[in-house]
Amino acid sequence: MRDEYDFSTSKPNPYTKALKREIKLDIDEDSLVYFQNLSAELGMPYQNLINNYLRNCVERQQKPTINWN
Repeated sequence: MRDEYDFSTSKPNPYTKALKREIKLDIDEDSLVYFQNLSAELGMPYQNLINNYLRNCVERQQKPTINWN
């Protein structure tokens, strides 16, 4: 191991912005089943599918419609 390392030409990690954080999310059964069925159809984990859907909402600045019925 060297005594010193030269990081003057190093570049920032391009993947640090893509890091995900684990959270607890309460989701109703109908919504969960919908995403689980869709994920089976598309061949991807339902957690990734939900994340992709939310990411799409963020990119489009889409606000939810709320029905208080």
